[in-house]
Amino acid sequence: MAAASRVVQVNTRSCLFIHLQVVRPHAPLIKFPDRKGIPRPNVQEALKVLAASLPQISPSASVSPPPRPPGPVSRLPGTPDSIDVVRDLPHKYRRRTLALDEMDYIQRGGPE
Repeated sequence: MAAASRVVQVNTRSCLFIHLQVVRPHAPLIKFPDRKGIPRPNVQEALKVLAASLPQISPSASVSPPPRPPGPVSRLPGTPDSIDVVRDLPHKYRRRTLALDEMDYIQRGGPE
């Protein structure tokens, strides 16, 4: 790739200076490996190997109950929201009230 050059003329007080600036060629900072020589994996073979390596579970094994949360959900410290807080919000921060047809539209998931 050849270097590009640019001529800059500067005129200061009856003297004309010509300055030649050379733009360096682009040097990529990231290099990606050439993947053309690497064979693509066969999905069917990978699934067979994966199925063979997993332990077999018998259908008569007892099913454990789903995990429960570690404890009650704790609230964040501070004063809880109340209707007074919502009422004191400036109008531009309040939620816009929805009309019944808008609610129906949302419940349907879009146009009929």
